[in-house]
Amino acid sequence: CFCVHLAIHVTDMSAAKGGLVIFTANSNPSSRELGRRIAERLGVELGKVQVYQEANRETRVQIEESVRGKDVFIIQTISKDVNTTIMELLIMVYACRTSCARNIIGVIPYFPYSKQCKMRKRGSIVSKLLASMMCKAGLTHLITMDLHQKEIQGFFNIPVDNLRASPFLLQYIQEEIPDYRNAVIVAKSPASAKRAQSFAERLRLGIAVIHGEAQDAESDLVDGRHSPPTVKNIGAIHPSLEIPLLIPKEKPPITVVGDVGGRIAIIVDDIIDDVDSFLAAAETLKERGAYKIFVMATHGILSSDAPRLIEESAIDEVVVTNTIPHEIQKLQCPKIKTVDISMILSEAIRRIHNGESMSYLFRNIGMDD
Repeated sequence: CFCVHLAIHVTDMSAAKGGLVIFTANSNPSSRELGRRIAERLGVELGKVQVYQEANRETRVQIEESVRGKDVFIIQTISKDVNTTIMELLIMVYACRTSCARNIIGVIPYFPYSKQCKMRKRGSIVSKLLASMMCKAGLTHLITMDLHQKEIQGFFNIPVDNLRASPFLLQYIQEEIPDYRNAVIVAKSPASAKRAQSFAERLRLGIAVIHGEAQDAESDLVDGRHSPPTVKNIGAIHPSLEIPLLIPKEKPPITVVGDVGGRIAIIVDDIIDDVDSFLAAAETLKERGAYKIFVMATHGILSSDAPRLIEESAIDEVVVTNTIPHEIQKLQCPKIKTVDISMILSEAIRRIHNGESMSYLFRNIGMDD
């Protein structure tokens, strides 16, 4: 039985907490809940800081206690106003740096702009820009969770710990879905097949992959390879030279690779934001005979009309973690359930502060997980 066992040694933390300060950088009250949970698990009080918007929408941060020579952990969850959230974090990091903090560790469970980590046609790699800004502001270490692409860690020139939420989601499946042995793990596109395979192997379940849905924003058509346009005869190319053109993709009809008839279908992914692809996958699975459909994701952004669409859909339950606050969405849609991941974040903070190895938090995690 795969369970989560993380021992938080409060006595160790209490002995060393003189050199530890935990701040939450959010001016939004609903976003400070995760910070309170982490501080409670560690047996420390949240640091005193004021974060607010002035009348002209400028962000102001005022630290109200000494951080000189201390390990400062800044917990920042991403609210609806993403850009304000980023500025709050950068200003607070810089304020701690100029106040002579020994180490400044960012705890950012959901890394914003993580989907903009590849070059688009005449676009930019925004997550690289954001990483550079954080390092320049004074961040010395980053704790995050389930990056959209693991390669984002390479954008930083500081240590990055990319924690995993899958143990908590696996535990939820085992404890909250009574007949999960009759389930099949579903990837809603071939791109998420690796994650589905990881879940299926750990739960000893089958896997199904939906193939042929509409192309998403990360298809080859928008990754910059078609810029400039592929035209055979242009003046810059020698008349005797013909560059072979790539054959355009043709979307096949929707097919499900794997048997879902008479089974519980559990769709897994890292982010659930625009729910259209999840709704289409749920409809397809219903047509193929799945009698119950769950969606499990680490980050529940659930923007726009997502709660209403989920409530009206064939999806029975959406399970996300509290890396992003979504209390309002839960009020709009009772199908949304939350798994608390403050335990692993607090243990990561304790280990970093005490100079202990982080490998315990990454046990049984392979290169493809």
